[in-house]
Amino acid sequence: MERVEERLSVFSVDTLDYHSILVALKGCSALFCCLDCPDGYDDLIVDFEVRGAINVVEACAQTDSMQKIVFTSSLTAAIWRENICSQTDVDERCWSDQDFCRKMKLWYALAKTLSEQAAWALAMDRMLNMVSVNAGLVVGPAVAQQNPCSTMSYLKGAAEMFENGVLAVVDVKFLADVHIRAFEDSSTIGRYFCFNQIVHTEEEAVKLVETLSPLLSSQPKYECQGSEAYAERLRTKKLNKLVEGTA
Repeated sequence: MERVEERLSVFSVDTLDYHSILVALKGCSALFCCLDCPDGYDDLIVDFEVRGAINVVEACAQTDSMQKIVFTSSLTAAIWRENICSQTDVDERCWSDQDFCRKMKLWYALAKTLSEQAAWALAMDRMLNMVSVNAGLVVGPAVAQQNPCSTMSYLKGAAEMFENGVLAVVDVKFLADVHIRAFEDSSTIGRYFCFNQIVHTEEEAVKLVETLSPLLSSQPKYECQGSEAYAERLRTKKLNKLVEGTA
C-alpha cells in the first residue's frame, strides 16, 4: 500500500449509507464488491448485507463512468437445499433454498443468497454490466486466521457439505486473478463458480483442518481410517473457459 500511496485514494464507506458510496464511486469505471461481516453472521446481519448490496448497485447505476461490477458472492449461495445428494450437477444455475437456510440457521449462506439475488435483480433492472464470482472457502497464507469469523461462518454445516461433495476451497491469489479476468474479459456474463479443489476424501478433509489450525483442530495423531471418496457435485465449466481465455 505504501508503494502506491500517491495513486491510491482511500474512502471510508458505510454500505448502509448510500451517499457515502456515491462519493467513493465518483469517476470509477469498475467496482469489485465484496460484502462480508468480520464479526460473524446472524439473522440481523442478513438484512444489513442485503441492504448494503442494494445500495452499492444503485450507487453504481447513478455513476455515469461505471462500466462493470464484479460482485463477490459465495458457493454457499448455491449449494444448500433439501436432498442435495440427489442432484448430480450443482452449477451456476443453482440457488440455495432460503427456507432451508433459515430452518438450519445457515445465516452466512442466507446472506450470500439474498444479497446476490438482490444485486442481480437491481443490476438487470438498471441495465448494468455485472458478473458474480461465487467463491469457495478462501484459503491461503494466514487468510483464515486473519478472517476467523467469516471462515467459521462459511464452514457451518461443513460435515454435510463434505458428505454431499460440495465442500470446496479456493486459493486467495487465484480468486483475485479470476476477479481481474472477469472484469477484463468483455464476454463474461452471469455467475462463475470459483474454486481450486473439492474436498471429497477423508485425507483431504484432514489436510484442510490442518490448514485452518488453530481455528479447527483434529484429534492428536489422527490417522485416516479409509479411502472412501464422496461424489463431486460442483461443476466449473464456465470458470475453466474464463481461465483459458475462452469465456
